Amino acid sequence: MTARQSPSQQLGDLFATVQQAQLFGDSKTFADAVPRRPVEDILLDWRKAGILAGKPLQQFVETNFILPQARRDASPRNLSLAEHIDSLWDMLTRRADDRAPQGSEIGLPCPYVVPGGRFRELYYWDSYFTMLGLALSGRQPLVEAMIGNFGNLIDRFGFIPNGTRSYYLSRSQPPFFYLMAGLSRDMSENARKQRLAWMQREYGFWMSGAEALAPGSEHRRVVRLADGTLLNRYWDDVAAPRDESWREDVALAERAEQPAESLWRNLRAAAESGWDFSSRWMGGGGDLASIRTTRFLPVDLNCLLHGLERQIAGYAAGLGLGDIDTLYSERARRRAEAIERVMWNEAMGCHSDFDLDAGKVARALTAAAAFPLYTRVATTDRAMQISAALEGLLKPGGLATTLQTSGQQWDAPNGWAPLQWVAVAGLRQYGNKTLGDEIARRWLATVERQFDRHGQLFEKYDLERGDVGGGGEYVTETGFGWTNGVVLALADAVC
Repeated sequence: MTARQSPSQQLGDLFATVQQAQLFGDSKTFADAVPRRPVEDILLDWRKAGILAGKPLQQFVETNFILPQARRDASPRNLSLAEHIDSLWDMLTRRADDRAPQGSEIGLPCPYVVPGGRFRELYYWDSYFTMLGLALSGRQPLVEAMIGNFGNLIDRFGFIPNGTRSYYLSRSQPPFFYLMAGLSRDMSENARKQRLAWMQREYGFWMSGAEALAPGSEHRRVVRLADGTLLNRYWDDVAAPRDESWREDVALAERAEQPAESLWRNLRAAAESGWDFSSRWMGGGGDLASIRTTRFLPVDLNCLLHGLERQIAGYAAGLGLGDIDTLYSERARRRAEAIERVMWNEAMGCHSDFDLDAGKVARALTAAAAFPLYTRVATTDRAMQISAALEGLLKPGGLATTLQTSGQQWDAPNGWAPLQWVAVAGLRQYGNKTLGDEIARRWLATVERQFDRHGQLFEKYDLERGDVGGGGEYVTETGFGWTNGVVLALADAVC
């Protein structure tokens, strides 16, 4: 892995001082700032100036850093929803930039699409759902470019980071790259070999340490249960406040019962999960201070890794690489068996996360239960039960994320575009077109109503009131990459 320091590592006490001073409404603002001159010189002048606070500190920061500016792109009014989305692609597309700036952003060799709002960089799992829409919008060259960008990140860092910022280099996100690879139209042998190599290297990141892991042991993202079963969890290689939420993480540690480093790693692991944050990862009551993400074996992560194993096997078979095909087919078979055995909750009639501390499957129903359908892990008999369980999450506006209202954004009453797509696509693969289409219709109607009202698309929606979603660490953002993509994909699917 190429070593690159995050802003908190580079700036040390200056970074902490600025974040604690609350100079900006969003902690991510300073994390994304670009030094105007060498960091060593800035730190030297800061130390010479002595303790700064208030306006003098603000002036020092503005003099020495280029602060990110909010983009005010606006699509023309009086467009249909589809026309609005098409106009957004250009606004959300960023040019190739492979320079190495002093700031936290990681340059990329090809153009790419950002989510929007405070999310000014390329994100991992967001991008797959964005790419679904790009393909339907006739922008296949941009899809290919984004696949190339993610491959470039694997080449440089050995994995795909959460996003293209140095402060994301200690974690990844749900492994959707193999599905992105499936969107490519380049079927040349060299291209297929390259994508296979990228998928194998990403797989190695998730499975690092697995071979030497004894029963009953854990290492980073791999866990071997006492009976020898090997499964995965979310993790982060750093146990410190997140640069982009520094002030919030420090404040939370002051009231949490768990040690600060444990809390911060669990917060970061939840960010790797993409569900940041949800009662899914917490103790009773949904208090964020009780978060313990690393103590769960998540059903969605393990289903995606099963899909990756199958995809590697399929690519290898197509290239005549029989040994690789056999190896990964067997790994996929073992993982599917483990998911069925360890993560099935008979009482709920669906799969759920396995709680390592309790030694049993969690009892909370979440939209992650759709992933065994999406990645074809579920048996036909169990697929019928899963479909019935998912109906329990069906709300007027679409499929709810969970049934618990905690104030966190990945809980009720919010619904999210990627989870709508996973559920609809999964249900259709097992023949339940009726429920899948109902979820799609309700979700599309929610998005359309809010578009008619606000002229915008949002990252999340309140499915109870049919309104814009809320909760979490920041205001609901507009744009919005994955919502745009899923709207087009679902509209295409139910036509």
